[in-house]
Amino acid sequence: MSNWRDQIIREFTPKVARLTLVADPDGLLLEEGVLAGIRERGFELIPFEDRIAFRYAYETKFRSRWDRGEQTELVVVLHSEARDLNCLPYDLLQAGRRLSFSLGEIFPNLSYPVVAALDRGDLDALNDAQEQYSPDVLGDNATIKFVLRHVFDIAPELIKEPSDLLRVLLRRHHREQRIPSLLDERFVQLLRQQDGFEDWPLETIVSDRQAFFAFLQERWPIFLNQAASEEGLDVRERTEPYALEFSGPTDLPFNHDDIRIYINNLFLEGLLEAVPCEQAKSLSKSWLVIGIRRDEQADREHRVDGLLSTLASTIPRDDTQHDDWFRFAKTWAELVALSLESDAMLPEPVRRKMATLQAQIDAALVPWLANRYAGLSNLPPVPPVMLHHIPRFLARHVNDATEHKVAFVLVDGLSLDQWSVTRKELAKQRPEYRFREHAVFAWIPTITSVSRQAAFAGKPPIYFPNSIDTTNREPALWTQFWVDQGLTQQEVGYAKGLGDGALDRVEEMIARPRMRVVGLVIDKVDRIMHGMELGIAGMHNQVRQWANQPFMANLIDLLLDNGFRVHLSSDHGNIEAAGCGQPTEGAVADRRGERARVYSDSGLRSRVKERFLNALEWSPVGLPEDYLPLLAPNRSAFVRETERLVGHGGASLEELIVPLVQIDRKAP
Repeated sequence: MSNWRDQIIREFTPKVARLTLVADPDGLLLEEGVLAGIRERGFELIPFEDRIAFRYAYETKFRSRWDRGEQTELVVVLHSEARDLNCLPYDLLQAGRRLSFSLGEIFPNLSYPVVAALDRGDLDALNDAQEQYSPDVLGDNATIKFVLRHVFDIAPELIKEPSDLLRVLLRRHHREQRIPSLLDERFVQLLRQQDGFEDWPLETIVSDRQAFFAFLQERWPIFLNQAASEEGLDVRERTEPYALEFSGPTDLPFNHDDIRIYINNLFLEGLLEAVPCEQAKSLSKSWLVIGIRRDEQADREHRVDGLLSTLASTIPRDDTQHDDWFRFAKTWAELVALSLESDAMLPEPVRRKMATLQAQIDAALVPWLANRYAGLSNLPPVPPVMLHHIPRFLARHVNDATEHKVAFVLVDGLSLDQWSVTRKELAKQRPEYRFREHAVFAWIPTITSVSRQAAFAGKPPIYFPNSIDTTNREPALWTQFWVDQGLTQQEVGYAKGLGDGALDRVEEMIARPRMRVVGLVIDKVDRIMHGMELGIAGMHNQVRQWANQPFMANLIDLLLDNGFRVHLSSDHGNIEAAGCGQPTEGAVADRRGERARVYSDSGLRSRVKERFLNALEWSPVGLPEDYLPLLAPNRSAFVRETERLVGHGGASLEELIVPLVQIDRKAP
């Protein structure tokens, strides 16, 4: 079968034109595989979105190199129709070759609005179906049916029993498939036309992943009681009705063969939580044991073993999409958090397995980053893929209505596994909280002045070269982003140095009548990290103690009570690292850059690498041309060989993929 990407990539022939202008109204060039294919042919790509930012990157990174006689080829992408290419600057139009691509050309017989709503990663399955079935010209509803069946493996007419619907929703939500709302609405409409699903909360659980898992969670204890009763065990009859948040049937077929395999994984990965059961001992010999709270240490070891097996068989490949790394990182984070949540040490064979798996993950991630990381910054910001996408993602909500307000809470240094610890402590204090969890990539090197500043600037670090070694301009960059979005300075707030004590500064800020957007930096976790002497286990313990204090819950309550939509993220994670020796040149851009050194001279960096052969010379992807990182080898740090520390700056999974969480409350 032909690949839709080939139709695009074959148009980029090296040495035909050093400048190519592309009209790309559907964002096809920003799909990961297309980006990788174009880059493999020697082309660099810049979207034309902000004239000033574009001109800066164009002049400094490309025009200057052409003037020096260097050979490099640039693709300028305009997310508009072909006729709008004439709006580009005159000097580009004079020098550039012109191309255009659209979904209508690739899928001529399918409804454009339906196809345009799909994630670009779903176009592979759609292209295969088009090649195989050669559909006639289809309208909206017929295209929706075609897409549901052949892209998402959903045939509404075949869903007759609760087990059929649960299987479809479990597959969808476990894989974190993003299905456009117009497809979901049609799917629910078709289900409503059938008998058997009248009382199901379809409008909620079909599209809302967290709501679906909550729907399952509150019905699991009911199922356990029924299972015990069917086993002839002594079960006390419940005199009070179950208090359920979600309407619908109380009895779900968890024991159906197609359902059980998903349920087991959901408990392993922490998406469902085990519950106490009076008949735990009698039921512990059945498959139900994974969802029954028994002996804490035994449950922990059982989950660790299961997660190790799951993760070992699902390490993403070189050609995988970034979403696969996000899913994998979240599951790995659950394993790390689980392994460190108790004072009791895991058995030595289990710890050796974890260390082996960790090395395999590192070995797979680095080549993937070499091939794919450079293209991530240009991906669409909805959903966010990198930290600098977050402001543009938030802007969509703020710009929807004048009464919409948003708070961006950045917890400096919080890794995904430490977020898992924090989430559990917050859930204990505020059971009404609901967490919609995603992930994003930090910037490499994963140091604060690079990654955190990008998160507030809404731009890659190449656009703030003069402040890349400091965070002093964060408030100005944050404010400028929102002014560019049409807000006034009086509607934008920023505060840092939070994490302990009173919330007076935040209260005063959000009380201002015109305040609509606030950026808040919590640096408590970063301060814990840089003072840590007890390794990653000590780090987790102190983060747990901090999260158990009232500060975070009180902050979130304050923001929610004042009408803010709350999004929490981090600028980088952290790992425990062993010293590999300390370079003597002293050219360090960040005073706490034990995991990374940064040079302005490639020759000096290469000479330092000669001493550290396994160190990684990271190309300045999205960075100023003279900002050249050298990343410490493997899980080590540029400190004395006798030292161990908890630090950041490198490109490990724990440092690089960080949480992005929307926090709200369950409906009353």
